[in-house]
Amino acid sequence: MNFEQVKMSDLREIMDIERAGFNKAEAGTEESYSQRIKQIPDSFLVARQYGKLVGFICGPVTNESLIEDWMYEDVPQNPKNGGHQMILTIAVSPESRGQGIGSKLLDEFEKKTKLAGRVSIALTCLQDRIPFYEKNGFVNRGIADSNHANETWYNMEKYI
Repeated sequence: MNFEQVKMSDLREIMDIERAGFNKAEAGTEESYSQRIKQIPDSFLVARQYGKLVGFICGPVTNESLIEDWMYEDVPQNPKNGGHQMILTIAVSPESRGQGIGSKLLDEFEKKTKLAGRVSIALTCLQDRIPFYEKNGFVNRGIADSNHANETWYNMEKYI
């Protein structure tokens, strides 16, 4: 498996994986992913297996230590060093799930985060996904102050 920085040519495959993994209210739009590719390519990784894009992970670096809803709409440019790494999305194609790709994406993302001197990594997730993130070293910080997709989201955080 190879991990690479995203390219605009990956957008179609990213959107296929996004739509397969999230309902319409939860999923990001093609416009939002295009903006993320342009604004934060240094914190947007894709995973390829046999040349096919099988997963991705992305998010901005902010001064805030936990995800806030505005981050999904207005992606700030990343500082070169410091700050807190957010994960707006981590997704794996349906046919590639159960192979540890999500955990490998988190590991690769953490390596890049450490090299850039970030303080922590944060994300929000639904309750049924908490055990996956805890297995990967994240701590549940409780219910997030989010109304995204009218779901109950949980703050997950990992100090570097």
